[in-house]
Amino acid sequence: MMTSSKQFIFGLHAVEALLQKQPERALRLCVYQERQDKKIEAIVNLAKKREIPIDYVSRHELDRMTHDANHQGVVVFCDKLHIYSEHDLKQLLQNLSEPAFILVLDSVQDPHNLGACFRSADAAGVHAIIAPKDKAVGLTPVVSKVASGAAESIPFVQVTNLVRVIEELKEFGIWVYGADAEATQMLYQTKLSGPVAMVLGAEGSGLRRLTREHCDVLLKIPMRGLVSSLNVSVAASVLLFEVVRQRYHHSSPAAQLD
Repeated sequence: MMTSSKQFIFGLHAVEALLQKQPERALRLCVYQERQDKKIEAIVNLAKKREIPIDYVSRHELDRMTHDANHQGVVVFCDKLHIYSEHDLKQLLQNLSEPAFILVLDSVQDPHNLGACFRSADAAGVHAIIAPKDKAVGLTPVVSKVASGAAESIPFVQVTNLVRVIEELKEFGIWVYGADAEATQMLYQTKLSGPVAMVLGAEGSGLRRLTREHCDVLLKIPMRGLVSSLNVSVAASVLLFEVVRQRYHHSSPAAQLD
């Protein structure tokens, strides 16, 4: 039985990312004994190189370990990923060598959505993801699987008081933008090239009232079809890559001529 300081991660991309980026966390690799292909071979070779014990087991055993999740024939038992707290946030921000780029998720509860947000945030170059401890999903094995390695690359900061942390971000000169379907300001009318924290709410309900009230600016993604809102992970991608676009053009004026 695993203790509270241990966890398991499954899925080809998530396991490979752990073995490449944080091999010191890995305790034991379990591989489906009948799967033999280049992807599995690459993971096994990584484990051997780092002298991580390997067990070849049945599909039934992997299904049991992961509660019938889509493990893709590979599971790694490991030490839990370090979760940052609001006390770590000041140092994280002080260590940045470029304008802060933060994603704040207000009470997102679906692990698939959180995992997808991690992937988009990693691709966009986000420096940290902040989320409340209560009434929100944490870093579960499903989150790591969907994140495909991004959970190992972006600091995840769990906080007890999200509004207080938003105010702390402002003290660092970070502009806090809340995504709200009822906002009057459009995403593409908003200057986002400076220090930015983008705040998104929970699936369906959106931002909580106090969170909304403490944002500097509320903005929305223009919607032209019949659908009134986007999945939170899709909305995060749209918002984050608008920041990326503006920063790229702001830092490289010649790019506007391409």
